Parts: sequence; C-alpha cells; structure tokens
Amino acid sequence: MGMGRTLFIFVLCLWIPLEVVGRKEPSSPTSVDSSVSSRPKVVKFGALFPMDSVIGRSALPAILAAVKDVNSSTSILPGIDLQVILHSTNCSAFLATMEALQLMENDVVAVVGPLSSGTAHIISHVVNELHVPLLSFGATDPTLSSLQYPYFIRTTQNDYFQMYAVSAFINYHRWREVIAIYVDDDNGRNGISVLGDALSKKRSKISYKAAFSPGASESDISDLLNEVNLMESRVYVLHVNPDTGLAIFSIAKKLGMMGSGYVWIATDWLPSVLDSSESPDPDTMNLLQGIVAFRHHIPDTDLKKNLLSTLKSQRAKDTVSFNSYAFYAYDSVWLAARALDAYLNEGGNISFSSDPKLQETNGSMLHLASLRTFDGGPQFLQTILGMNFTGVSGQIEFDKDKNLVHPAYEILNIGGSGSRRIGYWSNHSGLTVVAPETLYLKKSSNTPLLRNQQLYSVIWPGEITTTPRGWVFPNNGQPLRIAVPNRVSYKDFVSKDNNPPGVQGYCIDVFEAALKLLPYPVPRKYMLFGNGVRNPSYNELVEQVAQNNFDAAVGDVTIVTNRTRIVDFTQPFMPSGLVVVVPFKEQKSSPWSFLQPFTTEMWCVTGAFFLFVGSVVWILEHRLNPEFRGSPRKQLITVFWFSFSTMFFSHRENTVSGLGRLVLIIWLFVVLIINSSYTASLTSILTVRQLSSQIEGIDSLISSTLPIGIQDGSFARKYLVDDLNIAESRIVTLKNMEDYIDALQRGPHAGGVVAVVDELPYIELLMSSSQCKFRTVGREFTKSGWGFAFQRDSPLAVDLSTAILQLSESGDLQRIHDKWLNKKECTTVDVDSNKLALTRFWGLFLICGIACFITLIIFFARIFCQYNKFSPESEKTDEELQPVRRSRRPSRTPSLKKLMVFVDKREAEVKEILRENKKRRHSQSLDDPSVSSAI
Repeated sequence: MGMGRTLFIFVLCLWIPLEVVGRKEPSSPTSVDSSVSSRPKVVKFGALFPMDSVIGRSALPAILAAVKDVNSSTSILPGIDLQVILHSTNCSAFLATMEALQLMENDVVAVVGPLSSGTAHIISHVVNELHVPLLSFGATDPTLSSLQYPYFIRTTQNDYFQMYAVSAFINYHRWREVIAIYVDDDNGRNGISVLGDALSKKRSKISYKAAFSPGASESDISDLLNEVNLMESRVYVLHVNPDTGLAIFSIAKKLGMMGSGYVWIATDWLPSVLDSSESPDPDTMNLLQGIVAFRHHIPDTDLKKNLLSTLKSQRAKDTVSFNSYAFYAYDSVWLAARALDAYLNEGGNISFSSDPKLQETNGSMLHLASLRTFDGGPQFLQTILGMNFTGVSGQIEFDKDKNLVHPAYEILNIGGSGSRRIGYWSNHSGLTVVAPETLYLKKSSNTPLLRNQQLYSVIWPGEITTTPRGWVFPNNGQPLRIAVPNRVSYKDFVSKDNNPPGVQGYCIDVFEAALKLLPYPVPRKYMLFGNGVRNPSYNELVEQVAQNNFDAAVGDVTIVTNRTRIVDFTQPFMPSGLVVVVPFKEQKSSPWSFLQPFTTEMWCVTGAFFLFVGSVVWILEHRLNPEFRGSPRKQLITVFWFSFSTMFFSHRENTVSGLGRLVLIIWLFVVLIINSSYTASLTSILTVRQLSSQIEGIDSLISSTLPIGIQDGSFARKYLVDDLNIAESRIVTLKNMEDYIDALQRGPHAGGVVAVVDELPYIELLMSSSQCKFRTVGREFTKSGWGFAFQRDSPLAVDLSTAILQLSESGDLQRIHDKWLNKKECTTVDVDSNKLALTRFWGLFLICGIACFITLIIFFARIFCQYNKFSPESEKTDEELQPVRRSRRPSRTPSLKKLMVFVDKREAEVKEILRENKKRRHSQSLDDPSVSSAI
C-alpha cells in the first residue's frame, strides 16, 4: 500500500496543470532554429508559483492583466502575441522543481516566480543551465543576490533592506535585545541573519533565535513561545510565512503574550495578509492590536489607481483585495516585455538549441533531452538588468547587486479595525514621516534633507502609548547574581555583613538607593568575591561578570579602559583618580622665608618697576621741584630713596607737577596691592605647617628609584608599570591601612616606601583615620570614577545610570557619602602654591607702565615746544639775526648738548627768558618794520 501511495504522488507530480493565456491560441511553436532571424509571432514566458496562496491569489490577476495590457500596447512588442504558461505549485521545493522542468520544455524566454526562496534556490540552478531569466516577485531571501545565481532577478524588495528597516525601528526606541521568531527555512534563516548584522552595528543584538520548522504543529509553536516568554527580552520580531503567521498570534494571545509590556514587530507578511482582505475579520483585528508591521511602500500614483480599478472589476470570487506583491508581479511581466522588445530591436533572435550536457541521460526516464537552451539568454539577461522605467510599484531599475533601487517600507501600527501609518523607512533617508518619493525629489533638486529620524507615536499592545521598556527580569525564578568584593581594608566602602542582605558599606547603600528609584522590582542575590584574607583582583572580578558567572559587580570598581571593553558601567557614583601620598613632617621656618611669597620673576619685575617709576617721577619733577635738584650724586640718591620709600608710603619729597602726581597715584595703588598680597602670603607661610618631602608629585616619583606602595588588588600596578614605565621591582603591595601607615612612616631606607599611589577616596579616608599624618602631593594624574559593572548591553546599566543622576540631583548621594565617609578633612599647604607669580599682577604693571609712557610723551612734547621758542632768540646776536630776517623759515638744528642744557634749566628760569625775548621782539618790531614782517 505504501508503494502504491508513492507511485500515485510521483504521477501526480508529473501531471502539471497547464494553461496558456494570450491574445490567441498558438498555432506554431515559440522557438525557431538558430538560423532563423525573423521576429516571432508568438513569445511564451512561464509563471511558476502557488496560485492558491495569500500572495498567489493577488499575483495571478495582476499577471493576467499585465499580459492583456502588453498585448494591447502598440509600442511594446508590436505584432507579437505574448503568452503566459501558468503553473500552480505548492510549498514543496521538490515538486516545484519538477514543474519547472516541465515548464522549460515549452521553450519559454523567461519565468515569473517563484514565491518561495527555497524553491528559488533550486530552480535557479535550472535556469542557469538553460539561460532563462528567472523574475521572482516573491523570493526575498538576501542570499539569492549572490553571484552563484546570475539568472535570478529579484523584482521585489530584498529582505536585506527590510531587516535594516526593522533594525532602525528597534534602535529608534533604544531597545538593546530582541528575540527573533521565524520559520527555519532559507527565507527566515537568512533574513534573521541579516537582522543580527544590522543590530550589531547599532550595539544591539538578537538575544535568542526561536526557530520552528515549516510544518510545525500548534503544540510545537506553543512550547516555543512558552520558552521565549521565560526570557528577559519582550521585543519580538516575527518573520514567517503569510499563510501560517496568524496562528502564532493566536497562540501568543492564549499565553498572555499580547498584553502591555510586550512588543511585536512583524515583517511584510502581515500586511500582505491584511491587504488581501477588504474587511478583515474583527476577531483577527482584536488579536493584532498594537502590533507594528512593515509593508512595501508603493507610491500612490495614477498607474496604481488604474490597475487597482482594473483588478477589482475583474477579480475572482476568492480574490477580495490585493497586496503589494500584485504590483510587483504586474511590473515583472512588463519588465520581461520591455526587455524583450529592446532585445529584438537590437537584432536579437528567439532561438533555442539542444544542450549536449543533457543528451547523456544514461537511460533516465526524465527526458532531459527535451530541455533546450535559450541562445540569446545572456544578452537578454543584460538587457533586463539595464532596463529603467516607472512601473506601478515605482522605479524599475537595478543596482550593481541586482536589487531594485530606492527600497522603501511603510511602518504600520495595527489598531482598531485597521492600521495607521506611523512613518517610512528608506535606505536614502532612514526613518521619516515624509514619503520617500518626496525626499528623492528634494535630493534631485539639491534641497537640504532633514536627517532627524522621526516617527509618529505608537499605540502598543495593551493600548499604552508610552514606549515599553522592552525587557523584564526572566520568569524563571533566578535573581540577579551580584558579585561584591570581599575587602579586607577600607571596609567603609564595602564589606561583609552578618545581617541581610549579607553586605554593607557606602557602595551598597548607593546601589540599593538607586534600585528603589527604578519603576520595577529587581530580585537580587549578593555573592562575595574573594577569600577574605586579601583584597580580590578587580580585573578578575570584572572578567567574571563578562563571562556570565555573575550578572553584575557592585562595589568600589574603578571604570578603566580595559574593563569597559568587556562590560558596561553605570554612570560614576564616586569621582576618583590616582594620587601620590607621602609622610607629613613639620618644616622648620627658614631664615629666608620672607622671600618665599614672591617668585623670582615677580621680585625682579617689582624691583625694576620701583626704579622705573622713581626715574619717571624725577624726570617730571626735576625742572619744577627743588627737592629733585642738586648735584648728580644727590639726585641719584633722591631717585633711589624716593623709589623704595613708596613701598612704605614714607617718601618725604612732595610732587608739584600734575603729571608727576598722576604717576605717583597710580604707582601707590599698585604698591598697595602688592604689599597686601605679600603680607597675606607671608602670613600663610609662617603660620601654617608645611610639607617636607623629596617627592613633589608623580613626575618626581617616576624619576626616583625608591619603592612605591600600592593597594592589593588595585589597577594602579598595571597603570604604573605599563603606562608610566616604572620598574615592577619598585612596586610594593600593601594589604590594609595599617600596612600603609607602617610603610610610610618607616620610609624607603627602613624597609618602607617613599610614597603610596592609590585612588583619592582611599587616600582621603587614610589621612583622616591617621590624624592627618600624611598628605597628597601634586595633583590627580588620572581621572576616572567608580561605577557598577554589568554584562554588555544590559538594560539595567542604563536605568541605574539615570537613577544615580537622580540621587545626585536630589542630594541623597551626598547624604549617603556623609553617613559613611564624613571624616576629618586634612589640608595640605604647598609652599610653591602660595608663591605669588607675575601672572597674577601683570595687569597692574601694564597699567602703570602705560601711564608712565604717556606722561613722558606729554612732558617731552612740552620741552620741545619751549626749546623751539627759546633757542633762536636767546643765543644769537643781532648780526646773526640778519639772515633770519631775510628768510621766512630759518634753519634750526640744535645740538644734543644744547638740548640737555635746556632741559636741565629750571622751569621758572626758562619762562623768564621767554618773557624777555618776547618783549625784545616787540620793541624791535616797532623800530624796524622789516624785522616785524620777517618775523
């Protein structure tokens, strides 16, 4: 009986429903011999797909309408009857292959179909051998674009782009993990693989791939969904076949997986099902509330409207409405027709010849010798790939990878009795609420494009409008495994506790306070890491989290580069950085302490300005003030005395000139500021104890050869050795605070250390606990912080970062700090830091210097004016004035010596001479009119 059933199936496979559609019945075969060059009267192409499927019921009327429109056209294939041979297949790739072989016996020039990607993989080998282009409007598997299938031409959108659209939507809502539910066939498996690649580029991932076989039972699917529901992620991407996809939602509904908190993202299969029905079943729509789905974007053009009108007027009883695949099927026929017309116009022939490879069948009953190769197939293939026209589905043009250009998808939100469009995605603009064709027009017109990714709001399952978090703690009863370092020192930060939850400390209180701010409970279990004898290695602790031995690490874990590569850290809750701490000794006062307030540069500039200002005042006062006159020795002493006596405001000389008083006022203000600053700095130096150490910071520590102490388990060892190139033999590991104190007090020559390098929080606690016997020198030479470590892409890291910021803003973080770490503060005074440098006073010196130069310019300008009036009249005789009287502009070239003599004269004496000269010129002008005119 089994043999009879097998024979029946095999005979059924060989019986292929055959239907030829065209303008008339063919009276002659399509093909002619290779020598024939006339245009044929009839050309056949095949259509191979399951016509009784969701997509097939929409595609069949579209193909028939396309054949009718081509044959009615006077510009495409004039005088040629285009006929289609229809073969309806089922979902069996083997049976579809048999039907493809039967179809090829009819010498077709092209094949439209199939829908199944698995079938397309097999049939592609057949058309490769026979050189017949395969135009598939339904096979979306991304791997079909490989060079292995040169005759496979996809006339629909590649799932590669759809998966990137789904990835963009997931990234838009900041979900880091999703679960992919798919049929484990070529289309589902390869599509989800592309989705994983796309998500990884956005730092997201597929946390679990839930695959089921194409013929899976309802029980198998239920078991799979139950397994998925126990996992952390609540974002599901459903990539299945249109004919069986709704059953998955029905099972998920029964399992309570369609309520609030869940996110369902369906690929284009779901819109294909819904668009195939004018009025979907209310029960079905209630099942799909809140689901987000992707649909091929078909521009709303007149071509689309006319085709829909035609299809609806002649639709069959079982075809209620049409999905997007109908438009791609329609354009596939037109693509073949246009390419064939161009091929024939270029001189191509429709001819077939026998393939020698198929003649040797070794007695096989398959009659492969009846299959013939299309001679013009390679040229016809290139003609198809070079076509460029506007079809119903949009622009029909292929890129270098044989994909349609301008891939675009509509993003739908199922709700109520239908769906609403919340946006678009295209590889040109990403997520947007503007139709892609509008953006293409802006690009062609050089109009700036808006790059902001945006979508309209979504109503999620459970009728909620806030974006779901996308994850929950797994319902498998396992709490969060939190590793806590089992410290033996600095236990104020974190330590073991005999009371629940088993640990305590500053870090634990911060973590617990942050958890209370989360909008969901976090089951957790603290687990000590370390033997309790010595501090654990924090690098090993972080590696354990990365290896999934723990879910998180909570404690004084420093955020450093090598750790961030393997785990995710929260926002730092404690600032930190490496510092150098040395022993504190009281420094004896130096007999030269009075020089310490100023730097050497400041002393030099200040002294120079005392002399400079004194010289300026002397110049301005010398002609007017008798106190500034006398012998050269006396005047030099006056300059020095006046200059430095202004430091104490005890100068006895009075200034009588306006310019001199102006300079003196400004200089006295500068002296007041300098004196006050000097007094304050010197007081600080003499009254505060100073640090006396040969180590002044990290630079001097590096240059020395003395031992350095570090904390056991700290990252400081790796940093000092690898980054600062300090010899590892100099590094001394200290286990606890007592070791710190002992090593620092003994010093490097007594078996101790010259300094300790550790993080600032530890050092502050050390100094406070040791009655400020130690001090930090220099500044922090690294900047980092403490954070909580989680496994990569853990959503808890993001939520806790927000909670830590809230703690900081509310002041709770500081209150926790004060509870555990509010100790006595130790202040360190660095002598060099108290020195007053020139950089703090250069503005005062600049103002004073400018004032001096301006007054000198004014002073010498007055001198030259007086000299010009004084020189020719006072030193020339009456005979020497005769040439002057004959010239309107006498020559005056005073010597430098005469000028200096003039400058040294008293102001009153000069004015008296000028008055006498003026009277003499007046009397001479009365006696001799010619002199008056000359003058």
